[in-house]
Amino acid sequence: MTHAESWILSYLVNSLWQIPLLCAAGCLAARALRPIGPAAEHRAWVGVLVLQALLPAFPALPEGWLRTALSWIAPPAHPAADGTVSVVFGPGAAQGGFHLPAPVLTIAASAYALLTLYFFARFAWRCLRLASIQRDSTQLKLSPSQSECFARAQRIFAVDNVSLSLSEELRVPVTLGLGRSVILLPAALAPALSDSDFRTVLEHELAHIHRRDFALNLVYELLALAVSYHPLLRLTRERIAETREMICDQLAAEHAGATEYGRSLLRLASQLVNGQPPRKLHAIGIFDSHSLERRLMRLKQNPTVTPGARRFVLIAACALLAVATCASALTLRVNVIAPFAAATSTAANSSEPVPVPSAEAVEHVIKKVTPKYPQDAKKAHIQGVVALKAVIGKDGEIEHLSVVSGPAPLQQSALDAVRQWTYKPFVVDGKPTTVETTINVTYSLSK
Repeated sequence: MTHAESWILSYLVNSLWQIPLLCAAGCLAARALRPIGPAAEHRAWVGVLVLQALLPAFPALPEGWLRTALSWIAPPAHPAADGTVSVVFGPGAAQGGFHLPAPVLTIAASAYALLTLYFFARFAWRCLRLASIQRDSTQLKLSPSQSECFARAQRIFAVDNVSLSLSEELRVPVTLGLGRSVILLPAALAPALSDSDFRTVLEHELAHIHRRDFALNLVYELLALAVSYHPLLRLTRERIAETREMICDQLAAEHAGATEYGRSLLRLASQLVNGQPPRKLHAIGIFDSHSLERRLMRLKQNPTVTPGARRFVLIAACALLAVATCASALTLRVNVIAPFAAATSTAANSSEPVPVPSAEAVEHVIKKVTPKYPQDAKKAHIQGVVALKAVIGKDGEIEHLSVVSGPAPLQQSALDAVRQWTYKPFVVDGKPTTVETTINVTYSLSK
């Protein structure tokens, strides 16, 4: 199994459990931020989506990265004079790892890659479908009152370069376009719109354009492609869409009035062709989420101004929750490792060293020297993890040793000790092979 396959499967395995963890944290944060308004909730859920897509990729980082960072942020308050040094092979015990037969891992990585490719192809097809719908649309002829309403709404939301068109293929009004925005109205719905309902649709869609929601939604969709397989990602997407619609409801209702705007939403919902639209495109529309009841309830609530002190406390609490969740996810992250026995004869004959899992590297150690805690580092209360990358030659001697990460005052001590280690030669297909592995040296001060 290649490095790429190992990384892909590590991403997959970590995303399986990190996405539910982040969903739970997102629910708590959104609930806490609700008094501030839908914009705060929306930012929280966007943050959850970004972390769900990126956090599983962090197994590529050495395990000492997080500990070293935390040691700089929160150094020990009362370090004692004595300290201990421990050595961990590979990415580290906290990071975890498990082993499966190489063919199984290769098949799983290939299946996941194909599934992700399918999601990307579906994304591309929907974008092409939107372009086709836009090409087939016809320009909407506005009445004098509608033209006046359109011009006034554009001034209110400070947007221009917008066109209105009719489409035979859409069931609800939508907005699309990156450079020039287009508001598409269903051909079956447009003739039945009253001036009041036309204004509601127009102001809601212009609010989307003002916020650049179409472009942002494409970014979110692209970001989520690698984790689109996960059922709980749908919850995150629904919450993003719901809070986004609530923000636009709020912006549009500021001009029409919450009561009148809510009544207009109900009338529009009753006029939809074939009821709620099972739309699967990337366009943004007034009924982009299936949460009309919650949106109407939110409109009925009297807007309140959250005091500055309470706002600060809520945001700070959510920030701490985010840091704690990310720290837990990084600390418990898992690495999927291919067995060393699965290395091919080609790899054995290659000049490139063969990666060795930590569990197998430790079994080959013949001579091990424990690093000494530098006295200057003790006095300066410096502790942390020094991650080393070791290249072991065919004779079992360390040919090259380099520092991956760790506090500078501790690095030389780790290098001096580990450089003296010797290993039983690693054999592939009956031939000694040059290999590489990772060793973590942990320096900790007792309290």
